[in-house]
Amino acid sequence: MLVSIILVSFFGLITLIQLYYILRYYWRLAITALPKPIQQAQLPVSIIIAARNESENLQKYLDSILQQDYPNYEVIVVNDCSYDHSTDLLKGFKTRYTHLKVVEIVEDDRFRHGKKFAITLGIKSAQHEHLLFTDADCMPVSKNWLNDMQSFFDEKEIVLGYSPFEKSKGLLNRIARYENFQTALNYLSFALKNNPYMGVGRNLAYKKSLFFQHKGFASHMHLQSGDDDLFVNQAATKSNVAVCLTADSIVYTPAKTTWSGYFRQKLRHYGVGSEYKKSNRISISMQSISGMLFYVLGITLACLNILPLYVAGIAALRILPLMVIYFKAMKRLQVKDLYWTWILQDLIFYLFIPFWSILVVFSSKKRWN
Repeated sequence: MLVSIILVSFFGLITLIQLYYILRYYWRLAITALPKPIQQAQLPVSIIIAARNESENLQKYLDSILQQDYPNYEVIVVNDCSYDHSTDLLKGFKTRYTHLKVVEIVEDDRFRHGKKFAITLGIKSAQHEHLLFTDADCMPVSKNWLNDMQSFFDEKEIVLGYSPFEKSKGLLNRIARYENFQTALNYLSFALKNNPYMGVGRNLAYKKSLFFQHKGFASHMHLQSGDDDLFVNQAATKSNVAVCLTADSIVYTPAKTTWSGYFRQKLRHYGVGSEYKKSNRISISMQSISGMLFYVLGITLACLNILPLYVAGIAALRILPLMVIYFKAMKRLQVKDLYWTWILQDLIFYLFIPFWSILVVFSSKKRWN
């Protein structure tokens, strides 16, 4: 009986930790009014896209970037050692769009580089102080995307946007979109609570001077990933970050269509977490581990039929608030179709955490992006 009480008490402690994050952070994104654009003037902006062998995506999506309803901006595509048809394709785009600038990087056997080098060249080539980043496979939902993202620059140095995955059929798409929702829920909620720790390069803006003030990617240039989240982690403060979640500011991108591609993507993201500031690592780890233990311990106690009424009551402390918060948050983040199966997807999400952690230890970090 004593062992049962100890286990249930530990389950209660884990649930209280989860409840802390739910009520302190997630509630803010789901329920409260979001900051509205505050910049009336339309500042000159440089949009930067680093691309390697992205001719198919550039053909499909680049027009949506080049046709923003905005008076003064340039688009810089860094064509990084592509051996597909990107070079010829971009030459065609330049004949139609005078505000497109192409930076060509030629392969050098003596110097191997990653995406951060390409982005750095793009930033150095930018004419303007205010920078907006996206990827070659991304498409803004509106021609007002640029206008809304830059509108926070009057008072802030970093603007965090949101980029959901496109909806398609299949289990992989649902898993990827739910995981992306969880990532967005975390980093946007923390930023709204003045505790920003990362951003996503598919929809991210910051000032050029801030980039050079922090010596660019120098502190983590040895890592293949982290051009977005690690830079935000080192440059963000409690007061210099804005969150832009207007209807026109969203940027969609296709989800991975193969499990191998999804696994590689996840390993890149998990692999840079150890480089975050210590306080961020502790906070994120507490949230993730407590979520995992909630399901592991809860399912174990239920299967063993240990104090079932107490276990059910404790579990309800987490599940009931999330039912409300996820309904609101998923609607706001354009994934409301995931709501009716959220608890199953939540279980899968948290039980995958130790799996990713183990794979990261044995994974290779030699890919460009």
